Amino acid sequence: MSSCRPSATPVDTKSKLSASSGKPYTNPSHYRSLAEALQYLTFTRPDISYVVQQVCLFMHDPRESHFAALKRIIRYVKGTLDFGLHLYSSAPTKFLSYTDAVWAGCPDTRRSTSGYCVFLGDNLISWSAKRQATLSRSSAEAEYRGVAC
Repeated sequence: MSSCRPSATPVDTKSKLSASSGKPYTNPSHYRSLAEALQYLTFTRPDISYVVQQVCLFMHDPRESHFAALKRIIRYVKGTLDFGLHLYSSAPTKFLSYTDAVWAGCPDTRRSTSGYCVFLGDNLISWSAKRQATLSRSSAEAEYRGVAC
């Protein structure tokens, strides 16, 4: 895929990956190999952490749609080679934290997803994106659970 067209985003925001979407992928070991390689990249590329985690959920039974999502991540990485964690030498004057949650974002379990990032000055020092452990009854409850974790 070295000559592929880059993608502007790492994931299609309109569709959700599901365990039973499409035909089984013909070479599961190839899928696993690419997904595992992308897992190493998430150490310095938090922008792809969530979407890589999503494609890794289906390593036991990958489908054609899962492989298409994996290829889209690779196309996004190709177009954003200069992205990643950058540490700047500056006096830490501010401590900022951002959080967000998506109520019932997982199509299989209906669990909410949440994430946060913490900055000290201009440097990102902590982040997380994950599926919540329990079901939320509303978007407000999903937001509160996201902040509490």
